[in-house]
Amino acid sequence: MEDKERKLEEIQILEQNLQNILIQKQAFQMELSETLAALKELGKSKGDSYKIIGQFMIKKEKNEIRDELKNKEKIINLRISALDKQEKAFAEKSEKLRKDFLNNTKKE
Repeated sequence: MEDKERKLEEIQILEQNLQNILIQKQAFQMELSETLAALKELGKSKGDSYKIIGQFMIKKEKNEIRDELKNKEKIINLRISALDKQEKAFAEKSEKLRKDFLNNTKKE
């Protein structure tokens, strides 16, 4: 009985970790979407370009802002990729534990 409870608890922890990863991934995807939208708008702008830093809006070269946004895009994509790998690993481990748990339960 103790082994069943331990396995069930392990499955629940993995599911919680998987949910946390999905929430983080969704947040990064939203940030990526905002970054891509900013890059698109920057490409359309003809006049001066500004960057918001805290409560200030500072005039900055368009190329500098573009480079910063492209760098941010790369970093976000790397983070999403890492989260994808973690998500896959947790999902596989969770599925394996779930199958083992169900097989052991049926045998009893």
